[in-house]
Amino acid sequence: MDHEQYFEEARKVAVQATCHQARCGSVIVTKDGQIIGKGYNAPPRGDESQRMCGVEFHSDKKPNSDKTCCVHAEWNAIIDALRHHGDKIDGSTLYFMRVNDADEFTGAGVPWCTVCSRLALESGIETFGLWHDAPKMFDTRTYNKESYAFYQ
Repeated sequence: MDHEQYFEEARKVAVQATCHQARCGSVIVTKDGQIIGKGYNAPPRGDESQRMCGVEFHSDKKPNSDKTCCVHAEWNAIIDALRHHGDKIDGSTLYFMRVNDADEFTGAGVPWCTVCSRLALESGIETFGLWHDAPKMFDTRTYNKESYAFYQ
């Protein structure tokens, strides 16, 4: 499969998202093309009692990287890959997709989540892909630096 086909797989995952802020999905793909992890935005373990969307936070008290109460799609995909295929995650590619209310591809934005970038680096993911009008692929080290540059 090519990049667009993996982004389509991430779109299918994003449609399952239960987050009230953003409908996102991710898949992690090995160098030989095997999908080893999938994740979408949702409360921890899908437990609706842990949804904190209605909680009021003082803007200076909640971290900027924590704009939602949900576990990010990227985190869930990484956890899924590590649980089931941890030996295959080194050198893999993470594809991140955001969908609109019609379940269509929409711009993922620019790298900004330093938690996602650090977790991708630490887990051994080599490439981080975002969908804009077309695939935008980043070396994960570059993605991490650009995430931090977003705040400078």
